[in-house]
Amino acid sequence: MNYYEKDPSVRAQAEHHIKMNNRRNLEITGVKEVDSFDNEEFLLQTVMGYLIVRGENLQMKNLDVGEGNVSIKGKIHELSYLDEHHGEKAKGLFSKLFK
Repeated sequence: MNYYEKDPSVRAQAEHHIKMNNRRNLEITGVKEVDSFDNEEFLLQTVMGYLIVRGENLQMKNLDVGEGNVSIKGKIHELSYLDEHHGEKAKGLFSKLFK
């Protein structure tokens, strides 16, 4: 029995889903924290790692940190995950964010 099977509430919180409608509306679950955002890029910490959302005229429609839900509207160009395999890319992104 793994960790998630022992405690169902942990499993519910660990779910991560992305729903996009017409490249204009994005609903994301499993968000732990919104690290930064502007009208061209969102950096979200999810249960599956860091997620970058890039686009035009991006706006946060809804934020529910308790439930881990974020809704974004605008024209979506790209969704990217940062993980250990892309460590250099992550370092470059973080150095740009915190200059």
